[in-house]
Amino acid sequence: MKITSYITVLLCTFACFSCSDDKTVGFGVDKDAVQMGAEGGKYTVRVAAGNDWIATTDEPWITISPANGRGSVDCQLIIDSALLASPRRGVVRIQDQKTRDHREITIDQQGFDYAITVDKPEVSVDNYAVYGTRYFEVKVKTNVDFDVEVPESSQSWLKFDRYTVEFDRGIRPREITVRFNWGINSQPNERIADISFKPKESVELARQDKLLVTQKAAEPIVENTREGDSVALLAVARTLELWSSWEGTGEKMDNWSGVELWEEGMKGYTEQKKGRVKYASFFMFNTKEEIPFEVQYLTAADELRFFSNENGFMKSLNTGEHITKLTQLRRLTISAYGLTELHPDFRNLANLEYLDLSSNNFQTIPADLNKTNFPKLRTLILNANTRHNIYDLSNTVETNYGGFSDEEEFPRRMIEWDLDTLVLSVNYLRGPLPAMEDYEKYTEQDIIDADTLPRALIGTPKVMPHTKRFAINLNRLTGELPAWLLYHPALDWWAPFQLVFTQEGKTLEGNMAGFSNEPINMNYYYEFYKGFKNPDADEEDETPDNK
Repeated sequence: MKITSYITVLLCTFACFSCSDDKTVGFGVDKDAVQMGAEGGKYTVRVAAGNDWIATTDEPWITISPANGRGSVDCQLIIDSALLASPRRGVVRIQDQKTRDHREITIDQQGFDYAITVDKPEVSVDNYAVYGTRYFEVKVKTNVDFDVEVPESSQSWLKFDRYTVEFDRGIRPREITVRFNWGINSQPNERIADISFKPKESVELARQDKLLVTQKAAEPIVENTREGDSVALLAVARTLELWSSWEGTGEKMDNWSGVELWEEGMKGYTEQKKGRVKYASFFMFNTKEEIPFEVQYLTAADELRFFSNENGFMKSLNTGEHITKLTQLRRLTISAYGLTELHPDFRNLANLEYLDLSSNNFQTIPADLNKTNFPKLRTLILNANTRHNIYDLSNTVETNYGGFSDEEEFPRRMIEWDLDTLVLSVNYLRGPLPAMEDYEKYTEQDIIDADTLPRALIGTPKVMPHTKRFAINLNRLTGELPAWLLYHPALDWWAPFQLVFTQEGKTLEGNMAGFSNEPINMNYYYEFYKGFKNPDADEEDETPDNK
């Protein structure tokens, strides 16, 4: 009896406590409105409930966690970053599952202001750096597409790579990397560029950053001095990335390998040239640019030589304008450099007597190379202007392979020049040699004046009468050898079976290269010049070197 009464009392007590809890926990939330910035984020709200509840929203940019529960819980509202410049509103609905009562939380989110900002508003660069390192990058944060505007006065030395602004998920700010490339400053003055970022659309910007680029001044080179020459040589070597430079040798310029200085007694010497650079050779280097600007300070140089650029056959370079300012040059070699063009001012080098442009990548013989522009030139070497050897031109997918392959016929203007030395070997010149029947002929007076020529030469075209060295071997020439060549007074000096007659490979038409009337030997020639030539002369002794 006592036990039964105790249990009854205990059950009533539990029931009272339970009823008391249900009444004391009212259903609700501690916030009915939330203000959120455009960048989004998390916001905590307190849900008070005595029953099961569930939270819902129709907005995909709002997430509730947890989205349901029992009793009182702290919930997180997770708001995505805004997509547009305009504000947006969403509603979260929390409903008591038992009573069907509900509460709403209104969420207002600001839109992103239109803005273009940069991570570093000021950049300073040196006047010089190794090729491939002359650039800097700027991170631009933006929610509007933009154009980069470089002042016209700075466009010659400061350029930028292509970039893309993609708003595939709305116009929230994106970080775009813009790469700027800068050129060498050859002047002893600082250069400044004020870069703007202009929106492509007509929008009002809350912020619009600029970029200030400052380039250091170049080390001054004292012109027309021995000291200026030494600084210029070191600078050229550094820019070319010469494999073996004079820098750091500790030697005076007098002892630098590949450098010759003016001394009294030399042809062309003057007191103003004393101790200055007469000749300099730059051999084995690696550059992807034109001849360096410091070369223009070698104003006393008589001869310069640039030879063997690493992987030159893969490059397509221009000489640049700086070498063209050395109008005093008499001899110039730019060989295996990777040239495909001469600068338009190259014709300024009108005092050249010797020019070697061998082993480059020219598609055609530059039009500026003519006797009008270079009246003093006596030697022109243009051999091996091929990127690589193609035996059969009719069966190749290669393009832009050099070797004057764009010359549609043999360049007659070259043999009309009447140079002392003309070397066109190992190229892709094609077609027959010009017969030159319309050209000036040998006359009886020529025979009398020379006193070394047979009368049988009268009436033959007088082509290259002063040429001592002529080489056209290993091209793709075809057709007949013309009379002016077969009976040329200097043919035996030219080592014809090595450096003239011998051709190679197949033409564009698929025909074998070679002349149809190539002689077996030189007997016909010595018979023609009987009494004027020595048939016992050792032809090999007269064979010139062919690069």
